[in-house]
Amino acid sequence: MEVHEEFGAVLQVRLRCTEGSVEWKYPNQALRVVLEPNLSSSRHTTVCIKPLHNFRGASVYVERLGELNLIRTDDGRPEQVFCFRADGAHRPAIYLQANPQREVNRFAVGFRYELLRRRSLHTESNAGQSLVQTACRPCNNTELLIAVCNSDFVMRGSIRNVSHDLQRQTSVVEVSQGKVFRQRSGVFEREVSPLAAPHPESSWHGHIHTLLQCHVKPGQGEFLFTGSEHFGEAWLGCAPRFRDFLSLYRASRAANLTSCDFPLD
Repeated sequence: MEVHEEFGAVLQVRLRCTEGSVEWKYPNQALRVVLEPNLSSSRHTTVCIKPLHNFRGASVYVERLGELNLIRTDDGRPEQVFCFRADGAHRPAIYLQANPQREVNRFAVGFRYELLRRRSLHTESNAGQSLVQTACRPCNNTELLIAVCNSDFVMRGSIRNVSHDLQRQTSVVEVSQGKVFRQRSGVFEREVSPLAAPHPESSWHGHIHTLLQCHVKPGQGEFLFTGSEHFGEAWLGCAPRFRDFLSLYRASRAANLTSCDFPLD
């Protein structure tokens, strides 16, 4: 939705959708955005917001129990993603405070948002921390078995390349020769190998994001990648070697410790 500001007014809008975007044109003073979708199916909900690429002219706050927590300043890094828990009776609210030093007729500020079930995030970022928080430590056996059943995506594949983005403080893992078992949206795409003509074979290819501080490096062999999807991007959760996962899964299934079926062929 688009919001047009009038001088001297503090606007409030209420949104019913579980995902969408807000653009505030000619920002002046403040805008309070209350998210009010039907959350009856998910007691513990996480809200993720991503400022628009051209965001400038305002600061962003999360409102909790009547208090404002700053999560992004006017000069914050671009492409940051912020997530916070939205438990309890109070509806989650985003508060935008216009910068009085800016010439408001030159700017538009806004953000995209998603409301997610708690299982969709590996961990939650606290107010003031940037980017979706993904755990750098390896998952233990219990976490891995849960991730295979509940993650937004589950993919088997090899690491083709790892690149690093110092501005976003993220690393991007390029995965190829893959097989997708599940994905919430189209973050992974089929690629056809021309070397297999006249009967070309297709496999899956895509990019998975994680924090730069995790120091991800290329590795040989096949991995099982699991994680969450945010704003059209895949974020890494658990990533064991595929052979190690198969050993764990077979032993757990024999002991009736698995909560979902995984194809072993």
